[in-house]
Amino acid sequence: GGFQPPIVGIEQAVDVVAAAVAEAAAAAGLPAKNLVSHVSACLANADLPVEERELAQAVQARGWGLTTEVRNDTFAILRAGLPSGAEPLGVAVVCGAGINCVGMRPDGRTARFPAIGRISGDWGGGSGLAEEALWFAARAEDGRGEPTELMRTLPAHFGLTTMYELIEALHLKHIPALRKHELTPVLFATSAAGDPVARAVVDRLAEEVVAMSTVALGRLDLLDEEAPVLLGGGVLAARHPRLDDRIAELLAAKAPKAVIGVVTAPPVLGAGLLGLDHIGASAAEHVRLHTHYA
Repeated sequence: GGFQPPIVGIEQAVDVVAAAVAEAAAAAGLPAKNLVSHVSACLANADLPVEERELAQAVQARGWGLTTEVRNDTFAILRAGLPSGAEPLGVAVVCGAGINCVGMRPDGRTARFPAIGRISGDWGGGSGLAEEALWFAARAEDGRGEPTELMRTLPAHFGLTTMYELIEALHLKHIPALRKHELTPVLFATSAAGDPVARAVVDRLAEEVVAMSTVALGRLDLLDEEAPVLLGGGVLAARHPRLDDRIAELLAAKAPKAVIGVVTAPPVLGAGLLGLDHIGASAAEHVRLHTHYA
């Protein structure tokens, strides 16, 4: 289920995690309480340090482990993308429904952004890309904007013929708002077919990914040394050729020693590896966990 403490409240959000924990504990033949020595939780919407602290208190209160550490889920993408036994060094950018970036050094230093939407300067993410595509398509159809095939491909995805019909269907909730996420792949397909407006949106996302990653690298003094820049989340893991190529081109110019990687492993792998880091587990245990998700 979704994890949205800002919307449903912390306790109700943690209830979603509790259901997963209970299922895992039962499958492993473990008790409901005092399951482990340490809980490592990388959670969506834990965007600010204060939110991480509040969520850590709520998770600790469930009694699953003796200690608890909560991090934003982007840290899980970063840790999951590093080789078995590697030190936590590098930067990760995640682009799924939203967009975020974090960086880590082995000495514990981190770089991060608030990543809570436009008020924190964010642009991009699957939701934002869909909104951008709708904006350009609507203006193309009514004459306020430049022509784009998006005015045909977006409504066609829902079996409609005009943007007016799509706008009406979304406004009246004949098409649930959540289904707007389906338009992000349509944007990329329209871009791949050569539409200039759709291509410009894809190029802007590449610029945003590179801006976030180079700022994080700079904050951690990693611009002048070889360091991984790991890309994850549904949009970046989909390997859209134009997006991949543009990110590589821009990053090579701004951070030539950065090494790009794409993370397709589930984020829970990163949470597990961070937990093993915390308890000082052996390299063999790190390898065993990596192998499980290979």
